[in-house]
Amino acid sequence: MGKKRQHIKAPLISIVDDDQSVVEAMVSLIESLGYKAKGFRSAEDFLKSRQLLNSACLILDVLMPSIDGFELQRRLVARNYRIPIIFITSFDSDDVRIRAFQAGAVEFLCKPFSQESLFQAVRSALANQQGET
Repeated sequence: MGKKRQHIKAPLISIVDDDQSVVEAMVSLIESLGYKAKGFRSAEDFLKSRQLLNSACLILDVLMPSIDGFELQRRLVARNYRIPIIFITSFDSDDVRIRAFQAGAVEFLCKPFSQESLFQAVRSALANQQGET
């Protein structure tokens, strides 16, 4: 008799950044780790998507037009979504970093960041998410 092959579902990592080149690069990097990745150019697009329910981790730009990263995080918490968030930004400051962690961010990365920093942040976020379920 043959063995049944176990299919392990790869976690979905969602990326929200208004810079399309950042979204495309990060989707490619995340997929190279063996995860699923889906990119969004705005918080509104993410909020309207099915990925909202399926995301194991959210990589979120701080500064975006309309709904910024902190506002998206606030809306997710208000709707009782507990998705671990990695904030990314080109405009690092102690105030922004402190605000991100106080709001519950798992990690905070300043662009440009290394692939290894991103990989470690994703692993940390997924471990955080699994610890809460």
